[in-house]
Amino acid sequence: MKSRAAASSATGPATAMKRLFLMSCRIVVTPTRVARATISPCTMLSSKGNRIQGVRGRSSGPVPPEDVWSGRRKSRLLASLKSADLAQDGNDPPMTLALLRRALEPMTVTAIAGSPETEVLVAQIRSEPYRGVLTVLPDVDRLSSLSPCDLLIAPAAVAEQVLRAAAGRDWAGLLVPDGTVDDAARLRQAARAAGVRLIGPSSLGLAAPRQGLNATAVPVHLAAGSLALVAKSNSVAAGILAWAARRGIGFAGAVVLGEGADVDIADCLDHFGADPSTRTILLAIDGVTDAARFLSSARAAARLKPVLVLKPPRHEPPWPALTHSALIVTSDAAHDAAFHRAGLLRVNDLDELFAAAETLGRARAADAGRLAIVSNGEGLAALATARLRQAGGVDRQLREPAIVRTAQDYRQAVTRLLAESDVDAVLALNAPLVPDDAAACARALAEARSAAPARKPVLAVWLGGGEETAGIFAAAGIPSFATEQDAIVGFQHLTRHALLLKELMATPPVLDEGDQPDIVAATALVERAIAEGRAWLEPDEVAHLLALFRIPALGLAIVADAAGAAEAARAQFAAGRTVALKIVSPDVAHKSDVGGVELDLANEKAVRKAADRMTGRLREKRPEARLTGFMVQPMAHRAKARELIAGFSVDPCFGPVIVFGRGGTAAELIADTHVALPPLDLASAESLIARTRVSRILAAYRDVPAADRRAIAAVLVALGNIAAALPQIRAMDLNPILADANGAVAVDARVVLEPDPGRRRRPAIRPYPGNWTLQLALGGKRFVVRPMKPEDELLIGAMLARVTAEDLRLRFFAPLKSFSHAFLARLTQLDYAREMAFIAIEEGSGDAAGAVRLHADPGHVEAEYAILLRSDLKGIGLGRALMELIIDWAKAETLQRVHSQVLAENGPMLALCRDLGFEVTLDPEEISVRRVALDLREAGGKGPAKRLAAIRSPPNEPDWSTRSG
Repeated sequence: MKSRAAASSATGPATAMKRLFLMSCRIVVTPTRVARATISPCTMLSSKGNRIQGVRGRSSGPVPPEDVWSGRRKSRLLASLKSADLAQDGNDPPMTLALLRRALEPMTVTAIAGSPETEVLVAQIRSEPYRGVLTVLPDVDRLSSLSPCDLLIAPAAVAEQVLRAAAGRDWAGLLVPDGTVDDAARLRQAARAAGVRLIGPSSLGLAAPRQGLNATAVPVHLAAGSLALVAKSNSVAAGILAWAARRGIGFAGAVVLGEGADVDIADCLDHFGADPSTRTILLAIDGVTDAARFLSSARAAARLKPVLVLKPPRHEPPWPALTHSALIVTSDAAHDAAFHRAGLLRVNDLDELFAAAETLGRARAADAGRLAIVSNGEGLAALATARLRQAGGVDRQLREPAIVRTAQDYRQAVTRLLAESDVDAVLALNAPLVPDDAAACARALAEARSAAPARKPVLAVWLGGGEETAGIFAAAGIPSFATEQDAIVGFQHLTRHALLLKELMATPPVLDEGDQPDIVAATALVERAIAEGRAWLEPDEVAHLLALFRIPALGLAIVADAAGAAEAARAQFAAGRTVALKIVSPDVAHKSDVGGVELDLANEKAVRKAADRMTGRLREKRPEARLTGFMVQPMAHRAKARELIAGFSVDPCFGPVIVFGRGGTAAELIADTHVALPPLDLASAESLIARTRVSRILAAYRDVPAADRRAIAAVLVALGNIAAALPQIRAMDLNPILADANGAVAVDARVVLEPDPGRRRRPAIRPYPGNWTLQLALGGKRFVVRPMKPEDELLIGAMLARVTAEDLRLRFFAPLKSFSHAFLARLTQLDYAREMAFIAIEEGSGDAAGAVRLHADPGHVEAEYAILLRSDLKGIGLGRALMELIIDWAKAETLQRVHSQVLAENGPMLALCRDLGFEVTLDPEEISVRRVALDLREAGGKGPAKRLAAIRSPPNEPDWSTRSG
């Protein structure tokens, strides 16, 4: 067993990565197994009991009661991604990720001859100083004597035979460089049966430059660096690798998926997201197949490091567009929504890809986008200023550029600007002017950045610089660019990435939920229409649906003919209002296209004449269309209102996609719409609104008061709820929505149904599992226990304030006084596909009483639990109830194993674990630690989990207790 002193001196890459994360939480720890505080969202809800080795020395205290729980936790973010060095701590990654790590960083490679593609890869490996062992076999028969191997390379013709031979052998991965899509399914099945990770078929190969391995068909030297490349297309990957090699850009790793039969984008994001040598991940893909897995992996990786995406655009609608929203939600738009939601930055070409990688790999994000310019020439500064204005996003008056002459001038100007609160980044420009010394000026810039207390980004453009200045900037971590235009683009990458991170970590306002939507009634409504063979909901049914989800809408009356329309309008005229008249036809998608709308009708005679005119126009333009009646609505006289559109349409890959933007009949022509993936909260809805141009006129201007943005956001949240609850709806439009200072109201709405169950899609992001809500009565108190949500950040922060300093010290192994927003956001913003947390709220006060959480590995095989109670609520049984509930959730998720670690002297926790069915074993690395694990396959559905399932609140929503996707 490694001694504590030895462990404390470990300085491996995983240790460095942990320290960086932990320091961001304002905790300084050592990397020993027990004598450390592994602060993470999972760790926070845990404790080891008494007599622990803390960062400030050994301390002891009384054994906590039965509901102060276990133990040693790794950082959730690191554990979710499982870096290569975590095995030293005794918790290996799940088998599939451990095998993938070996395959992508192989120290033993065995190639089987038999195809030109295999021979090319072998020749390429031999041309580089590979530090591992390469073995080449003439045929498959020689495999019988093969010892454990990290990576095999074999032609598609013999790949299945290789996989059959792999059963029971310690072989990690198989790379198939040839073959076609027809081989994919067959080889995937064989690889999974053999327990081997398959890359390909038809893969260009992979590279691990740190091992000196280039097993690709690209005849270039790949330097070691900090970029990771994941590509789908062989030709695109070859172009990127060759382009980078010519410019000396290095890689931490590269893999080309080919047909992606087994190893996919999500697997690679999990791997490179955890790799401490990777600072930026580059994705070159043509699309996504498994949307749910991709989003979970992308979101986890993007919280740790920049992820850039290069994807060729595809703008065709997925199927015939019957609504405005369906025209807007193209495949490319849906991918954009997914990238944005996960925190990925999309780029347009190779130049932008590597420019963004250069910038984001060296500089931290620029929070507010205020750029100061320093230059040794006024003309060069003017060009940069003009480029910045043209790029847009300059919301405030630019400061005048600082004009300098000498190296000392650069040092002083940059030092001053970095210290100013209204400067977020500095762009330094240098033209080769005599007698300036370009290298001396570059060194002065580097010294100023190094000495600055705030780590604000500094960008450089040295037009007369060469290798010397480039080396100075690289050593100082300063991104350098060839032109001022490139630098401005790089600065935009910084600000865009900062905005993405800010949105990822935003705490949404608490939405006044009021009456919950009646999902049972809504489901019956749409199912009845489908059973009648209809593709649309009737206008009165749409109005009922909107009312069920609390979306404000104009009233309406459906009548059969002109006389009925006049009669229905009579009450409106008596009240001094005018009316709008619209045709009702199941065959007409857009009523205005056939002259089927007339507005501001003031009397019954005008209504009858309008009905006759509309009937005539319909017969003329669409003689085959059925006219089933007319719709009468009061005119919405809101002179200061803005016309908006909102809705959603279902993408075959990503499921429902929410649309928002400038509305009206010309919505597609105006092209001021953006899209987002549901579910939405108020923060993500506001983000969607802010990305449109129309958002600017939602603010007050001249004599027009500001529109109620919160009311608009609430409509978007409700649309997301409809999309999540009713997969029977293919598309939905609210167009126009009138929004002003008094709120937002839908004037017209259409709903397209999806009768084919095989084409229905759930959201790619797991919605809030609200049906996992229950009530508990314990110790004379009543509690509501429900899944945690982002809005709970303030509740969790207040709960931590009511945990005693001693309990906090026991949990975190260090005295803590405060928790940052970023830390609390990681606790409360959950990916329900991989993690779950339940919060217990005390009835009456509304205060948080405790929380329990579970974080599953990316393979969704096993999970680690943790728990925390308020100090004044120990001993009433709340801890046990929360443990039983999280086990219930794990079983519903079909997880196989739940585990943790407990100090040997924490007898109450060990006793509870045994009582709940956990197996308790010695930790082979730490005599003071016990491993506790519950095999859910053996536990079945018996015991406390079944009891808690029986008291779950009756769901008034779809059951999201099983995995989505």
